[in-house]
Amino acid sequence: MAAEAGAPKPTRPKKEPQPLIIPKNATDEQRLRLERLMRNPDKPAPIPERPKEWTPRSAPEFVRDVMGSSAGAGSGEFHVYRHLRRREYQRQEFMDAMSEHQKLDEDFERKLKENQIQAEERTAKRRQKRQKLKEKKKAKKANKEEKDASTDGKQSQKAGESRSEEEGDSDE
Repeated sequence: MAAEAGAPKPTRPKKEPQPLIIPKNATDEQRLRLERLMRNPDKPAPIPERPKEWTPRSAPEFVRDVMGSSAGAGSGEFHVYRHLRRREYQRQEFMDAMSEHQKLDEDFERKLKENQIQAEERTAKRRQKRQKLKEKKKAKKANKEEKDASTDGKQSQKAGESRSEEEGDSDE
C-alpha cells in the first residue's frame, strides 16, 4: 500500500483554456451550445422529453361524504367542499377545452378533404381541357395530311393527264 501511495498518478491531458464568450442574444447562445456539442460528436446530446399534457384527476365514482356550503356544516368542511368544487370546475373546463379542440380538429380535417376534392376537380377539368386541345391538334394535323395527300394525288393525276396528252400529241 505504501508503494501505491508513493507512485505518481497518471496525469490527464489538460484542457485547453477556452476564451470566455458572453452571448449577446439568443442566436449567440444557441451557436455556443452547438459549438460545445460539436467539440465531441461521439458524446450523446441530451434531448429532453416532451412534458406530459396536464389532465385533471378523474371524478370520484362514489362520494361518501356528500356535503355543501349550507349552514350546519363544520368550520373545516367548507374548505373541503370548496376544494372539491374547484376540482370539479377544473375538470369540466378541461372537458370543454378538449371537446373544443376535438371540434377544431374535425373542422380542419373536413376543410382539408374539401380542399383536396376541389383541387382534384380543378385538375380533372384542366386535364379534360388539355385532352380536348390535344385531340383538336391531332384532328387538325390529320386533316392537313389528308388535304396534302389529296392535293398530291390530284397534282399527280393532273401531271399524269398532261403527260398522257403530251404523249397523245406526239403519237398523232
